[in-house]
Amino acid sequence: MNLSVVIPVYNEVGSIEALVEELATIREHFEFYEVILVDDGSCDGTPEQVKRAQERFDFLKPILCEKNRGQSAALLTGLKAATGALVCTLDGDLQNDPADIPALARAASAYDVVCGYRAKRKDSWSRRAGSRLANKVRRAVTHDGIRDTGCSLKVFKRACVDDLPALDGVHRFMPAYFMLNGRTIHQLPVNHRARIHGTSKYTNLKRLPRTIHDLWGFAWYRSRWVGTCGEPSG
Repeated sequence: MNLSVVIPVYNEVGSIEALVEELATIREHFEFYEVILVDDGSCDGTPEQVKRAQERFDFLKPILCEKNRGQSAALLTGLKAATGALVCTLDGDLQNDPADIPALARAASAYDVVCGYRAKRKDSWSRRAGSRLANKVRRAVTHDGIRDTGCSLKVFKRACVDDLPALDGVHRFMPAYFMLNGRTIHQLPVNHRARIHGTSKYTNLKRLPRTIHDLWGFAWYRSRWVGTCGEPSG
């Protein structure tokens, strides 16, 4: 299997080296393996940690952005740089477990997209309740059937990258855009870990207006989407 792991990070100074060390432990599962870590203009020393990690691990290919442009921009930047036949996305805060990646990659042999869902979440009650409500509302609009879109751990074929429009907030609705393009999607339970370093960039109240705005954006995009007529013949 050939895999590119794409990780957008912003001010995760305490997590970088530990994360890359964990990612190194699964390298043996893949014939080709690269980790594209996109620093989204961090101002806390994260870029320096990324550079130190690169000196230790030759599979690490960092992209250091001068300005903070948001998670979607950082993610799309990394996805466009990916060269593996399969692409994996995950967060850089150590809450996703890299040990789950090989199982998702194996499942991707039968599907276009494999989405992880956090079977036993280690968040606070308020975050879990907010996530359940947000997922219910999102599913009602997108009809994608994804039970945990907030779980960033996903593996998909590299051709699926072209399904994602360069829109702010697209990282919240990746499965919906994949489904719009007719991709087959499977879901698997994955491990979830409590945050050890830093603080979350999102809260329920802070995220709600953006989520509603992005839901409207997806609904508009779907209403204007025309797709394609297939491959040319002969």
